[in-house]
Amino acid sequence: MDAAQSTPAPAVTAAALRRAMIAGTRRVIAARDELNRINVFPVPDGDTGNNLASTLGNVLQGALSRRSRHIGELLARIGNDAIDGARGNSGAIMAQFLVGLAEQARNAPVLDARALAAAVRRGADSARSALAKPVEGTILSVISAFADALDEAAGQASSDDPRTGFTRALQRARHALADTPRQMPVLQKAGVVDAGARGFVDWLEGIAEYVDGGPRAMRMQAAPAAANDAGAEIAHLHEDVDPDCRYCTECLVLGDAIDREALQAALVALGVDSLVVAGGRTRVRVHGHVGSPQALFDACAAHGQVESMKADDMLQQQRSAESPTRVAIVTDSAADLPGSLADRLGIHVVPVRVSLDGRDYLDRLGLTAGAFYRRMAASAQLPKTSQPPPGDFRRVFEHVLAHQPGAVYVGLSRPLSGTLQAAETAARAQPKPPACLDSGHVSAGQALLAWRAGELAHAGAGAAEILAELTRLKPLTTTWAMARDISHAVRGGRIPRWAGPVVRWSGLLPIAKVRGDGTLGVAGGLLARGRAPEAFARYVARRAPVATGWRLIVGHADAPADGERLLAALRTRLPVVEAHLVEVGPAVGAHAGPGTLVVGLQPAPDAA
Repeated sequence: MDAAQSTPAPAVTAAALRRAMIAGTRRVIAARDELNRINVFPVPDGDTGNNLASTLGNVLQGALSRRSRHIGELLARIGNDAIDGARGNSGAIMAQFLVGLAEQARNAPVLDARALAAAVRRGADSARSALAKPVEGTILSVISAFADALDEAAGQASSDDPRTGFTRALQRARHALADTPRQMPVLQKAGVVDAGARGFVDWLEGIAEYVDGGPRAMRMQAAPAAANDAGAEIAHLHEDVDPDCRYCTECLVLGDAIDREALQAALVALGVDSLVVAGGRTRVRVHGHVGSPQALFDACAAHGQVESMKADDMLQQQRSAESPTRVAIVTDSAADLPGSLADRLGIHVVPVRVSLDGRDYLDRLGLTAGAFYRRMAASAQLPKTSQPPPGDFRRVFEHVLAHQPGAVYVGLSRPLSGTLQAAETAARAQPKPPACLDSGHVSAGQALLAWRAGELAHAGAGAAEILAELTRLKPLTTTWAMARDISHAVRGGRIPRWAGPVVRWSGLLPIAKVRGDGTLGVAGGLLARGRAPEAFARYVARRAPVATGWRLIVGHADAPADGERLLAALRTRLPVVEAHLVEVGPAVGAHAGPGTLVVGLQPAPDAA
C-alpha cells in the first residue's frame, strides 16, 4: 500500500460543521433587513428575513450552542430545533432541508464528499416534498442546484475533498439565485432575486467564509449585497395579498407516528395556499396561507397535538411595509377593537390565548367570538384565558420596526393581566424599543384608546405626540360592564358562591367598572330584568361627565339584540359622535359569562 492509498480522505467533523453552521446562521441574521426588503414572493409582506433569521436563530440557540459527539447527533438536533422554530414559507422549507440532511446522515460520525452529497440530495428532495405545489425560481431551485453540483463533484474520482465540491456547488447556487428573476416574472418586475433563495445562498456564503477563513468568519456583521440588487425600492401592492388567504398561519404538530402525506392531503383539500408540511414522524411544522386559521389548526389536530400556533395578518404586514414614515400601533385582542377600525387604521392586534376542552386557541384568529361562546356552552369545563407569550409580540414588533420609524403598544391594564409585561419583555429586545402604554382598561375602554392612537398615527403624529394624547385621554375614558347571569363567574370563583342565590332571588344585575388604578370592581346593581339594556344605558349616562360629543364602543357577550338595544338607548341619552357595536371575546366572556354587556366611553376629538 503506497502513501497515497494510506492517506484517509478529508472529511467534515461534527465540530467543524457546527462552527461552519454558526457562521452561516450569523450571516443570514445579519442580512435580515435586506432579505425583508426584497421579499415579493409568495406575497410581498416583507418578512422573509425575519422568518429565516428566526428559524436559524432557534438552531443557533439550541443545537449549535453545545457540542455533539458526531455528525448524526448534531444534524438530528439541528433538524428538530429548525422544525420547532420554523417561521414562514422559506423558514419551513429550510427546516425541512435540514431534517432531510439529518435523516440521511443519522449514523454518520463524519461526512466525506460522497456522504455530504448524499445528505444534501436527501435534504433537497425532502424540502421539495414538503410543498404541495413546488414553484421554481425560489429557494427550492437554489437548493436543487446546490445538490446537483455536489452530486457531480462526488462522482468524480479526483474530487474526494468535500471542500472542493462545496466550492463548486456554491458557485452553482449563486448562478441559480441570479436566474430566479428569469423563472418568476414577479421578481423580474421588481428587479430582485427571490428573498428565500438569497437567504439560502447567504447561509452557504457564511459557511464558505468559515471554510476559507476559520473563526474570523464567525464575527461577520453583515452580508454584501447581491450583484443584481441595486437598492431600488420595492413596490408593495395590496392586491398582491389575497384577502381570502390573508393569514400566514403556522403550528407544530407532535405525535408518535404522524403521516405527513395524509396531513398534507387534508390541508390541500382545505385549499390552503403556500402550503409547507415539514418534519418527520414525531414533529411536523405546518405553514400555509388561509382565511380561517382555525380550519388549519383543526385539520392538524386530527393528526397530533397542536402547539406553537401563530397567525400573522399579511394585509397588515404589507401596510406596514407601505408606511415607512408612520408610527405603528399595536394592541391585543382583549381590547375588543372592531375589525373595521383595525383594518382602516392599520392597527396590529396580538391575540390572547384561550384554553377550552383541553385545546388552546388564538382569540379571534383561531377562535372567533361566536365560536367561543358556542363551544363554551357545550363544554363541561370552564374556559381559561392566558396572555400571549413574548414571542407573539416580538414577531409583530420585529416586522413593524423593520419598515416603520417606531411603534406604540396600547396594552391591557397591568393589574388585570400579564399581557403588558409580555409585550414589555419583547420590546426590550428590540434595537429601537416600541413604547408600551398601560391603557388602564380592558375591552371597550382599551379599544377606544387604541382607536385614537391609530387615528393619530394615520394622520402622521409621532410616538411622543400619540403617547401624550393617550395619557390625557386615559382618565377621561370609562369602561363599564353588566352581567346578566353571574353563574359562570360563581363557578370560576370570581364571585363568592353565596352571591349566586342572592342575585337570582333578588333579580339584581351587578355592574362593574374599571377603576382609576386599572382594577375592576363592582360599582352597583340594577333591578331591571326585562329592560336591562335600557336601564344600563340610564345608569351609565347619569354618571358620564358633561361633554359635547362622545365616542362609544358597546360590546356584547353572545347577546347581539341586547347590544343593539343598549347602543340605541345610549344614543338617545348622550351626544354620540361615533359608535361601534362589537362582540366581546373571551377576555370578558370567559370571566363574566354570556349575556354580559360592556360600554366604553371617551370624549370625541375636540370635545370638551
